[in-house]
Amino acid sequence: MNDRIRVLVTGAAGQVGSAIREIEAAYPSVEFHFCSREELSITDEEALRHFFTRVKPHWCVNTAAYTLVDRAETETEQAHLINAAAVGLLAGICREFDTALIHISTDYVFNGTGTRPYKETDPVDPVNAYGAGKAEGERLAAASGCRLYIIRTSWVYGKQGNNFVKTMKRLMAERESIGVVNDQLGCPTNAADLADVIMKVITADTPVPAGIYHFSNAGVTTWYDFAQAIRTFIKSSCEVRPIRTIDFPTPAKRPGYSVMDISRLT
Repeated sequence: MNDRIRVLVTGAAGQVGSAIREIEAAYPSVEFHFCSREELSITDEEALRHFFTRVKPHWCVNTAAYTLVDRAETETEQAHLINAAAVGLLAGICREFDTALIHISTDYVFNGTGTRPYKETDPVDPVNAYGAGKAEGERLAAASGCRLYIIRTSWVYGKQGNNFVKTMKRLMAERESIGVVNDQLGCPTNAADLADVIMKVITADTPVPAGIYHFSNAGVTTWYDFAQAIRTFIKSSCEVRPIRTIDFPTPAKRPGYSVMDISRLT
């Protein structure tokens, strides 16, 4: 009889899903099922039911998301479908099949006007469409009644997908000088470390209580200082200039302060 822990990872081609796949070999007690958007869309109820009926996963790690923050301001229906409605659908199916759901959320559920690290109990108040969709996804998942773990994270970068580190490396190779915002505070998070935390929750000897958790890497920085660190790491000669948010207008408003209190999970 197969007594391995069956884990479904949705959005498996993205940063976090790919990072979990990279450490698959370290967890021989786990039977992983990695599904990209093309292989299993969380918006497709029929496909989800067929998969859950066939595999009966003990855990579902939902890393699928619409992450184009600026485009979400105009593609609001698509962003809401993936970040909110589909999360509620997935959570409801997890409830039916007694599957624990780990849902990856974001610091953007907060308004960014805080002056101390956000706790899990602080009220959400998103300032852009992406954050609003993720906050609604959290609400719908909680309303489903499934065994739910919401892990909010911030400023994620990894080997796969688009992220700040890759963008900076590309721009530094193309230009002699770049301006980077220096008045937004947050915590960069390596997707590999987030993947490690997710698997620790799943395989913990003492079950981790369900609920909302914050996780990022330690330390607080600005996008400018983060860019400077990247510049040093890749030994680039590109000049990095600090600029203000007001001097770099974007379709979506960004929180000015995105630091989260990670003490509960750590």
